[in-house]
Amino acid sequence: MRALPLPPYSRIAPDLDWGQDLRMADTSTFGYARADDGAYIGYRVDGDGPIDIANQPDFPGNIDLDWQYPVYGHFLRRLSSFARLITHDHRGVGLSSRNVDPPTLETRVSDLLAVLRATGARHPVLSGFHAPGSVNVLLAATRPTLPRAIVWMEPHPRSGWAPDYPWGRTQEERELEQEFIQIWGSDAYGRAFWEAEEALGDRQPREAARQIAIQSRNACTPDVAARITDIWYEIDVREVLGAVQTPTLLLVHADREGAVERAEYIASRMSAAQVRVMPGDGWTVEEVPMWTEEIREFVGVDRTEELADTVLSTILFTDIVGSTERQSALGDHAWKDLIQRHHAIVREALRRWHGVEVDTAGDGFYATFDGPARAIRYALDVNKRIRELGIEIRAGVHTGECEIVDGKCTGIAVSIGAPVASTAGPSEVRVSQAVKDLVAGSGLTFDDAARA
Repeated sequence: MRALPLPPYSRIAPDLDWGQDLRMADTSTFGYARADDGAYIGYRVDGDGPIDIANQPDFPGNIDLDWQYPVYGHFLRRLSSFARLITHDHRGVGLSSRNVDPPTLETRVSDLLAVLRATGARHPVLSGFHAPGSVNVLLAATRPTLPRAIVWMEPHPRSGWAPDYPWGRTQEERELEQEFIQIWGSDAYGRAFWEAEEALGDRQPREAARQIAIQSRNACTPDVAARITDIWYEIDVREVLGAVQTPTLLLVHADREGAVERAEYIASRMSAAQVRVMPGDGWTVEEVPMWTEEIREFVGVDRTEELADTVLSTILFTDIVGSTERQSALGDHAWKDLIQRHHAIVREALRRWHGVEVDTAGDGFYATFDGPARAIRYALDVNKRIRELGIEIRAGVHTGECEIVDGKCTGIAVSIGAPVASTAGPSEVRVSQAVKDLVAGSGLTFDDAARA
């Protein structure tokens, strides 16, 4: 079986003792955060520094066993030496609820917020590796005053290759990864993972491969690992990058193929991002301090908290189909009664789906949501209930950067959202491409409107 390119912290130094005692320190605590839907998110807090760093998990792991990776564990200990380090297992994995659907991007943002609430982290630094760093990006775009800073290591705004994104994995590499995951958790998986590090040869103890196998099966089952991989291949947050106002540090290895170009591409789309190029093409224990010192320096200077005047939001417009004709047929009195019943259904659903009514004009509503999947499900719910009144509505959903004027979302994103709704048919929900890219793994399916 051919080897896959692996995360930078998988390049493990050859002379480490995998049997070392890595019990939790005196400053460590463990707890569960209760998510909005009742799922339990296992989290761990290490260290007692003056700032909070919430580290987003990469591929499925286990927040206790993560510390047993010689290099990654060293990285975590270094961070916890100068900060209060908050780590968690996302749902479906590790120490969090397992009997749930694998998380979407939107769900992971909600679960991270639950962890931050549980740990009292009011203004944390959000850090993470690879594509899962997209969780921090989406959170920072939707709640720009929450994070102190973002640290994104080996950043990937999408996982798969595209004509305008040559740094993603090709279809061939994706198929190989799917094959690789079929032996997830087995000793063969541990050996295959280890053999991916060809440069290290046979210098590592066989115990290392065994530890990797143990780590993977303590994270999740093969089907969950495969589903999470599929979800990440469908996510693309490039359109979100421009809405992030949070100071962002992009850390990459100088010799990792395409890493510097990719980081510069990401930085060009963000207003407050800077790139730091680190030596080498993978981590060793000796290199970890260089990374953590860059992070310490970046987050160590206090910045003035400013009220954000832009925010990433999901915009939804609805209106009644054929309202003019229906009003003429019913007459003013009956139409007024129908509109009142329509408004009551819409507003009750907004409360249930955590939407915010921004404006209404006649039979149309303009509302905003924290996440696109929630907005779509709201629209589907309202469509069904409104039909019971003998009328139909149409809805349009778009996610984009909004300007905040007098507490309301305005700007280009709103201008885009309204035409999306106007092209929808009766009882139809139309979404922009930006919305589709952000709801991968949500279970929602889409037809191409251009072919309809």
